[in-house]
Amino acid sequence: MNSASVAAAPARGGFVVFALSLVYVIWGSTYLAIRFALEGGFPPFLLGGIRFVLAGALMFAFLRLRGVAAPTLAQWRNAAVMGVLLLLLGNGMVNVAEQSVSSGIAAVVVASVPLWMGIFAALRGQHPSRMEWAGTAIGFAGVLWLNAGGMQGGSFAGLAALLVACVAWSYGSVWSRGRDLPPPFMAAAAQMLCGGAAMLLAALLTGERFAAAPTPGAWAAFAYLAVSGSLVGFSAYVWLLHHVRPALAGSYAYVNPVIAVLLGAWLARERFGGHELGAMALIVAGVVVISVAKLGRQATERRA
Repeated sequence: MNSASVAAAPARGGFVVFALSLVYVIWGSTYLAIRFALEGGFPPFLLGGIRFVLAGALMFAFLRLRGVAAPTLAQWRNAAVMGVLLLLLGNGMVNVAEQSVSSGIAAVVVASVPLWMGIFAALRGQHPSRMEWAGTAIGFAGVLWLNAGGMQGGSFAGLAALLVACVAWSYGSVWSRGRDLPPPFMAAAAQMLCGGAAMLLAALLTGERFAAAPTPGAWAAFAYLAVSGSLVGFSAYVWLLHHVRPALAGSYAYVNPVIAVLLGAWLARERFGGHELGAMALIVAGVVVISVAKLGRQATERRA
């Protein structure tokens, strides 16, 4: 190994740590930012619609200036389906839920996405291993526990909206595999434009409007969501997908809830009882078991 490759290895490792830190902290903090934006005057679908149309337009314009080809008509159609599933129903329902559910609870329920993805993948013939099924069972036990009995963290209607968000995001993620899509960053821009437009239409159909001008704090939260959450965080995640194993890139699923709960307790004084904390632990444990099982199966396949 020459000196250049030796120097490059630590540099790559440093970039991986930096990118992971961005995804962990930024995506973990977006749940609290959503709460602050909602409390400051943003209606849920207008919040998401304006955020994603703005971020998608900026990314699309930047990529076109860099010479990246625009999506074809078929690619726009696929991006529109993904935008509806992942953003309108996924992110949009999270926004709706956080009107009555704490940011920490929202993050933990969304952490169940890998469980639902395993179910949908199995329906498509990609059967999980026994360990992955065990992780799915553990995680769903946590989801059921979280829905059982009273909650300090929010309402049952909010939890129902979160479950819709998880199912839609998971199905959209599995549906997208093998579809005709543009390169990753252009696909993200097209998805944000289509999903954001769908959210604005939903806002129109549901009669959302600004009752008053959003507070300065709400605008700050919105700016954070648009720039950090949609542009920086997603770019870091896409870079990770191209440089590390998918299981490592997807580890945000069980780190984000921890970040969200800590930030909610620190900055918003969100409080959780033993009921909620026990359910959180089961959900996160289930996702960890699934991730470890996937790592093991990938290692076995590489050796075969």
